[in-house]
Amino acid sequence: MGILFFGVIGVIVLVFLFMALINRYRRCPSDKILVIYGNKGMSRSAKCVHGGGAFVWPIIEDYAYMSLTPISIDANLTNALSRQNIRVDVPCRFTVGISTEPESMLAAAERLLGLSAQQIQELARDILFGQLRLVIATMSIEELNSDRDKFLEAISANVEVELKKIGLRLINVNVTDIKDESGYIEALGQEAAAKAINEAKVRVAEQEKIGEIGKAEAVRETRIRTAEANAEAVRGENEAKIDIANSEANRREKEAEAQRKATAAEKVAQAKALEEAYAAEQKAEEARADRERSTQTANVIVAQEIEKKRLVISAEAEAEQKRVNAKGEADAIFAKMEAEAKGLFEILTKQASGYDKMIQAAGGDATKAYTLLLLEKLPELVKTQVEAIKGINIDKVTVWDNGSGDGKTSTANFLSGLMKSVPPLAELFDQAGMALPEYLAKKKDDAAEDTANQPAKD
Repeated sequence: MGILFFGVIGVIVLVFLFMALINRYRRCPSDKILVIYGNKGMSRSAKCVHGGGAFVWPIIEDYAYMSLTPISIDANLTNALSRQNIRVDVPCRFTVGISTEPESMLAAAERLLGLSAQQIQELARDILFGQLRLVIATMSIEELNSDRDKFLEAISANVEVELKKIGLRLINVNVTDIKDESGYIEALGQEAAAKAINEAKVRVAEQEKIGEIGKAEAVRETRIRTAEANAEAVRGENEAKIDIANSEANRREKEAEAQRKATAAEKVAQAKALEEAYAAEQKAEEARADRERSTQTANVIVAQEIEKKRLVISAEAEAEQKRVNAKGEADAIFAKMEAEAKGLFEILTKQASGYDKMIQAAGGDATKAYTLLLLEKLPELVKTQVEAIKGINIDKVTVWDNGSGDGKTSTANFLSGLMKSVPPLAELFDQAGMALPEYLAKKKDDAAEDTANQPAKD
């Protein structure tokens, strides 16, 4: 019995605890924000929930609601200084509310939780007045009065940033009539009214001008149409007369045509008879011409064709003979040139072989071999030098002695100079890039020196 009692008590306690936990689950209405705070384990100072629900732990957590109802704020700004240093009165009405963005909800929970709507309104009004003055200070009177879209955009851009810092957002801005203490805006209105009146007067005058022009055009159109109708009547009368004249001309033309056709028919019949007679004569002449042509063809053309074929055959035979002769001459020239090339090749080959053996005989020294080859030609070179002055025909030589007193006569000097004009053998070798052998190139002084250096014979 006691066990049953304690079991019932335990069940009741569990049910009570379960109901208590369920009772701690809080649902957030759509027009409010649920703020849960008090738990030190949270990463932020509070947890904000909108459009759902959350469990609130007993003892360690608590909750509160913030209303999303829009707040209307009158901001009747007076004596605000514009960019032109003109003071204006700008009556405005702002509509603000708590933002549902996560960052803005957290900022509102930190700065607005527990404040009444009146307190939030006063806090927002101070921010709005300050930002409104900043916006007016950057704009001229004309922009404030005429470009309201730019004015409202500037207010929204500046106010939105500052309101977001405390978790609010700007919903709407209404700006009523702007006034200034100097009457500048009123003067602008009067100027605009005068301008509108003048433009209206111009439009009225323009319409009157258009009316007068239209009236004149209507009169002109009437006169033109009347003249056109008269001209059309005259044109109709003239066309009727023309039709009558044309009808009469057509009658006469048809009568003439009928007469012409009758006369032409008679002449055509006569011409046709003559044509048939001429055709018969023509056929007879053509037959006679064909007979004559056949006779001429047989007598002349056939003979000429035979002569033509004979000439063609003769020309072809002559051309063939020329081609054969030309080919024979070309073959003979080719054979001759080929034989000369072979002979020249054999000569050069033999010379190269001889030069190679001469170099081998000189011990492989090409310079010595060249010298030996030049020595073979030495008699011819000497002969050439002698022949250079051999053919000179000296009939008479007149020499003037300059009296130098060197013991030589002028005639001797002349002959000596004449012999020196012939290139010496040593200079010929030098010009050829070679040197004479030592036994040929010794000078007189060297020979004398060699004789002096020889020992005396007993």
